[in-house]
Amino acid sequence: MKHLADLLLLGDPRLYETCEPVLESELPLVASWVADLHTVMEEIRATYQFGRGIAAPQLGIMKRLIYLNIDKPRVIINPELVTVSEETSELWDDCMSFPNLLVRVRRHCQLTLKYHDEHWQQHTWEVTDWGLSELIQHEYDHLNGVLCTMRAIDNQSFRWRPTPTI
Repeated sequence: MKHLADLLLLGDPRLYETCEPVLESELPLVASWVADLHTVMEEIRATYQFGRGIAAPQLGIMKRLIYLNIDKPRVIINPELVTVSEETSELWDDCMSFPNLLVRVRRHCQLTLKYHDEHWQQHTWEVTDWGLSELIQHEYDHLNGVLCTMRAIDNQSFRWRPTPTI
């Protein structure tokens, strides 16, 4: 079982690698990978008060796998961005691999995603919600070795996360 201490942090060379597809023969491993992703995401939520999704390479699992948990868990295997909208918007992006740093980036407002679920069923997901669209793009980038630091709008697009007040 992996925990917060297993999370790869900014600078780890594995975060810059392109992940391999999950093979159908590896499906029995997916449940264990997802359990680890869920555990670490819950630990991030408890420690830093954020976290809606995590990509497998953030735990050193170099496979094309994303785990989202917003209103319910969603396992996304071998995602493919089919289309993205021309319309974009800016946001201060955060990342579990550097939880105290925010990066100003530009993301597409809508997208279409094809993927397999944990039962190897194929889905096409039309994402029109801006918050979900930017999250999927962030996690998808992880699968290609791209961090939001690499998408910063300019060299002044970095700031520290404000400390939560209790």
